[in-house]
Amino acid sequence: MTTTLATYAVSDSNTRGRTVAEPSPPSRSQFQRDRDRVIHSTAFRRLEYKTQVFVNHEGDLFRTRLTHSIEVAQIGRSLARAMGLNEDLVEAISLSHDLGHTPFGHAGQDALNECMAEFGGFEHNLQSLRIVDLLEERYAEFNGLNLCFETREGILKHCSLKNAALLGDLGRRFIDKTQPSLEAQLCNLADAVAYNNHDVDDGLRSGLINIEQLEAVEAFARHSHAVKAQYPQLDERRLTHETVRRMINAFSLDLIATTQANIRDAGVQTLDDVRAAGKPLVAFSPEMKTELQALQRFLRENLYWHYKVLREMAKARRIIQELFRAFMDDPRLLPPQYQRKAQEEKARAVADYIAGMTDRYAMKEHRRLFSIGE
Repeated sequence: MTTTLATYAVSDSNTRGRTVAEPSPPSRSQFQRDRDRVIHSTAFRRLEYKTQVFVNHEGDLFRTRLTHSIEVAQIGRSLARAMGLNEDLVEAISLSHDLGHTPFGHAGQDALNECMAEFGGFEHNLQSLRIVDLLEERYAEFNGLNLCFETREGILKHCSLKNAALLGDLGRRFIDKTQPSLEAQLCNLADAVAYNNHDVDDGLRSGLINIEQLEAVEAFARHSHAVKAQYPQLDERRLTHETVRRMINAFSLDLIATTQANIRDAGVQTLDDVRAAGKPLVAFSPEMKTELQALQRFLRENLYWHYKVLREMAKARRIIQELFRAFMDDPRLLPPQYQRKAQEEKARAVADYIAGMTDRYAMKEHRRLFSIGE
């Protein structure tokens, strides 16, 4: 495995820098600084109590946005090292990619987006960028975290053309149809590897899906059968862990081999070559992509759409909707700092406040507003 940066990797020498110029850090790289700023942010700490699949109060055995982000960073760093990419940038993007998620996962995002339909909508990638560019208030000389262009680029995985036009240089690639850095592309797929494989683990742990069901999914069955053949006496818990470990390894090795072949075939030598490529270069083979899509389909139909999960998500949607209406009807119910923001842009201030809540805080705030005696 190489530890030397490839010529097409992002580095301190080819970064587009920060919005507000700062002296170079004396004892770490620019992207180590970005990672450290993310870890020390308020939004990062809140991820500990934000839903991945299961609402946070359902137990402490399930993954949260925080543990998911750490797992993405671990997978991403391993992949980056194998391909000579910038590990520190990959880690910074991985740890910050979910900062803008609402409480209650995708159900919360969908509910808040509906509430914001008349006011520009709500999208968690844009909210993550808004947090690191504006909402974090930690530094004397600027709002946000003043992260490097390439870290911010990686956070913004997708964006409408309308919103891209408002983002200046950061949004140009969506308009010009150019590509982000390989590090940003890698984080996108490391995210998919992490959540699909680890949602299998959480789904089995919850009892909402079982191994017999998963045996119908090729990505799981192939490795599960191999583990059973090698360790016939293994208990189900260890069987699950060993199978998921092998799945992650298989997806990772395929991603490395396919990406390296794509880079070679495209004749990529520099970061500019990466950006000018007609398509993303970080990719799975067609066979592995098909397996991943089948796994995603299984999880959607059997776990994410399980009636017990849907019941919790329906409750979560109502909480978000009722909080939004209450604060829009009377912004004086907001905390003072958000009341000030609401004087300029009421709906966005309300969305910022709700999006920043953890699952448990959103439930508590709902009780405060709608239950007598709270």
